[in-house]
Order: sequence, then structure tokens, then C-alpha cells
Amino acid sequence: MKGILELVPIGIGVVLAAGFTWFLLNRNMALGPWLLAALLLFHGWVHVMFVFPAPEPAAASAGSLAYPFDMSRSWLITNAGIDAGVVRSVGVVLMVATVVAFVLAALSTVGWIVPAGWWSGLVLFGATTSTLLLVLFFSPALLLGFGINAVLWWLVLAAAWAPVATGSPVTS
Repeated sequence: MKGILELVPIGIGVVLAAGFTWFLLNRNMALGPWLLAALLLFHGWVHVMFVFPAPEPAAASAGSLAYPFDMSRSWLITNAGIDAGVVRSVGVVLMVATVVAFVLAALSTVGWIVPAGWWSGLVLFGATTSTLLLVLFFSPALLLGFGINAVLWWLVLAAAWAPVATGSPVTS
């Protein structure tokens, strides 16, 4: 339980950033799409941590969460006996797909290079590959990622907001 409580400050920060972003988007303020693009970019780039080795344990206290981005720790390896190399390869493909999708979605959000019409598909694809990656290498510390993906699915599926071709925000 103590480990999960360590996530509370980060969770509060994410909720505040999301709420402020929604406030800006809902009022068609120019900063809204830029902040959403930054959040999409950051969410995508966090997944790159899966390809880096876990840092040396620094006197972790009892009940602290283990490093969550560890591709050697998957329920498929321990419970299903699938080869660790295969699981890692699938993880790397999912990580690359997630990062690329969210980078392109961020660009689409602000109307740079990527057409605004691709935004919904890119966000859904990125959130889906992210969720698959989080499930494959589940750790309680990754619960925040599941929440972010759920909010992104809602944003697209409820048609709560989408960029327009000119780069100006549109709300429903």
C-alpha cells in the first residue's frame, strides 16, 4: 500500500495538468492544443523507459514499488513460460509504436506536418498500444498510465475535442 501512495503526488500533478488542459480546450484558448500536444508527447516518451535497464536499487525501503519499466518482468515470462526474448521483442515493437503514434498525434494536435484528420486514429492507436505494453509488463506503478490512456480514449470516443484542419481547436 505504501508503494501505491508514492504515486499520489504524481497522480495529482497529472490530474491538475489534465484539468487545466481541458479548461483551455473547452474555452477554445490557443494554449490548449499546445498543452495537449505536450502531454501527448510526454506520455509517449515515457514509454521509452522500457528499453533502458532498471537503475541500481538505491536503498529502497520496504513496501516501495519496484522499477516499473522492466521488460524482464512480465507475467507471460513467469506464468506462461514464454521465452523472455520473444516477450521483450513484442515489448519493443509496442513501445516504438506507442512513441511514434503519440509523437504524430502531438504534431496533429497543433496542425504541424500531420493532418488534423489523423488525430483521432493516432490517439486511439497510441493509447491502445500503450495499454497493451502496460498489461504485458504490469506493475502497480503503471496504474497512472492506464488512467491516462482511459482519458485519451474518452476524449476521442466521446468526441469531446478534436483539432481542425486549420490548427484551431474545435469543441463538441
